[in-house]
Parts: sequence; C-alpha cells; structure tokens
Amino acid sequence: MKQKLAILLWGATIDRPEICATPFVHAAAAAAFDAEVEIHFAGPTVRLLVAGVATSLRPWPGVDTSIYDMMRQAANLDVKFYACGMAMHALVGPDETLIPEYAGTAAASEFVQRALDPVWATLVY
Repeated sequence: MKQKLAILLWGATIDRPEICATPFVHAAAAAAFDAEVEIHFAGPTVRLLVAGVATSLRPWPGVDTSIYDMMRQAANLDVKFYACGMAMHALVGPDETLIPEYAGTAAASEFVQRALDPVWATLVY
C-alpha cells in the first residue's frame, strides 16, 4: 500500500466552495491512515491560503463548518500545504497575511515528481 499522497488543487477555487471541501477531507483521511500528505495549491487556489478567505467559505448552504475548519483539521494531522510560487506572486498581494498552516512554495516540478514516483499516489481537484 502506498504511504504518500500528493494532492493538487487547481479547480477547487473560492468561487466554487462546494468543490473545496473534498480535497481536505480526503487529505485528513489519508493522514489518519498515517500517510504522508501534501496539498499543492496551484493557480487561483492559492487564494485559499490568504487569512480570512477560507474562513468565510462554506461547502454548502446551511453548513456551519468552514473550508478553513476543514483545512485546519487536515493540517492538525500533519498535512503540509504548499503553493505555486508563480501563482502566489500573481494572485496574493504583498500586504496580505497567509494562514499559519502554509508551509511554503513548491515548484510545479515537485508535484510532477510525486506523480512520476511509484511511492506516491496523486489526486487532482
């Protein structure tokens, strides 16, 4: 059984919060099985890393749990959050604060390396 999971967020953007919940639930589930888990934020998904943005998002009407709550649950299980440096530069302002769970930047090649490595499983949202 594979013990490492890399998740790429690309289409799970702030304008589609109903899609944002699943990657973090899957990440938390994999981490609960003692897998090493990374989430790579690409393109507009980097906006989820800006403090306050995911806090205001709910996956469905009437749900009290925010997307940020789901992100924190995954991070509390040692899921690492990495962002595309180019997307961060283009879509996150220099005066914006990032969430404390943000672990740093990772190049696209790092996710591709995970996808090519037989030790890693990958998911794309």
